[in-house]
Amino acid sequence: MNRFDYQTAFSRTVGWVTEAELQRLRNSRVAIAGLGGVGGSHLLTLTRLGVGGFNLADFDSFALENFNRQAGANLNTIDSPKLNVLQEMALSINPELDIRQFPAGVYPAQAEAFLMDCDLYLDGLDFFAIEARRAIFAACDKLNIAAVTAAPLGMGSALLNFLPGGMTFEDYFQLEGISEYRQYLRFLVGLAPAALHASYLVLPERIDLVAKRGPSTPMGCELCAGFAASQVLKILLGRGKVIAAPWGLQFDAYRNRLRRTWRPGGNRHPLQRLAIWLGERKLSLPHGNRYH
Repeated sequence: MNRFDYQTAFSRTVGWVTEAELQRLRNSRVAIAGLGGVGGSHLLTLTRLGVGGFNLADFDSFALENFNRQAGANLNTIDSPKLNVLQEMALSINPELDIRQFPAGVYPAQAEAFLMDCDLYLDGLDFFAIEARRAIFAACDKLNIAAVTAAPLGMGSALLNFLPGGMTFEDYFQLEGISEYRQYLRFLVGLAPAALHASYLVLPERIDLVAKRGPSTPMGCELCAGFAASQVLKILLGRGKVIAAPWGLQFDAYRNRLRRTWRPGGNRHPLQRLAIWLGERKLSLPHGNRYH
């Protein structure tokens, strides 16, 4: 077996980062909740970037329907815990990784413990894991930890950064006091105000918020990983301007477009309120509290 050497393994990154910055990445710890389509690619990308420590959470196992997009999904991993599979994949790249496992996922009461000793949180949760997502972002705000979320939408990615002292996840998305299904809608609308993906969705009925199901592509997940990891690098190394909420970014490879969005007030912004109102009428949502 070849002997592992960190400096050699990640030496080709030097040039885009300095030797000193590579050591800072090696000494950084990132929390990732969810190791499916987006989270698995996040972990492997950051491992190849040279990040040395992770807090990882996932309670799910791989299934056949994961094959179209999830980095750890194949015939050999069906019914295997995603957390174990992705940890093994990451350790095969860097066996010196310091990984802390959270195999039961992240419950609201655990959010702060999950983020312990971390420099940054990178969101890999399933789109519909709203309760856990709200709890973790709230804990990030309390602990002054930067948080990055990148959503795979069609054949592109929408990205939002939440930085200490800036606009919070709750302030931006406005999820308090509304039904579960309308939280999904507000989260979707808030993630991608530019909606670059919407024009080429050929079967809109495949988006079913009630059944918690929607279409996906491998390109979207991989673009998320590259998009998010670039932001993670800038935040961890303190390099360059980081666009944070209420500013956002959406890149769509199918449309050949990049948009920078600005929504002061987040989902309170008039354009967002209109998009939510229209979304409620297009999607079959159960009765519940509407936007006030």
